[in-house]
Amino acid sequence: MPTVYVTAPREAAGDLAALLIDEELAACVNVVDCDSYYRWDGETFEGDEEAILFAKTTADRYPELRDTLESEHPNDVPCIERFDEADVLDSYATWVGAQVR
Repeated sequence: MPTVYVTAPREAAGDLAALLIDEELAACVNVVDCDSYYRWDGETFEGDEEAILFAKTTADRYPELRDTLESEHPNDVPCIERFDEADVLDSYATWVGAQVR
C-alpha cells in the first residue's frame, strides 16, 4: 500500500485530491498547507504557497495515479514520489484496497 507524496499549488490541491478519489485511484488524500523554497531557472522563490498531498493507494493502481497526476498537475515538473509501507495496520490496508478499484 504505497503513499504518494505530491506538492501542488494550494489552489489546485483540492481539485487534484477530488480527482484521485472520484477516479478511485486513491482511498484517501490528506492535504497539508506548506511554504516551499526552491530554485527554478536559476532564481530562488521564497514563500511559494503550496500544499502537500498524501494519497493512499495500492501498488496496482499507482501507475495510473502517477500518470493522472502528471497529466492534470498544473506544474511543468510536478513532485510525485512514492513511499512504500514498512508497516501498516491490516484493517487500514484492507479498507484502502476496498476503496481503490
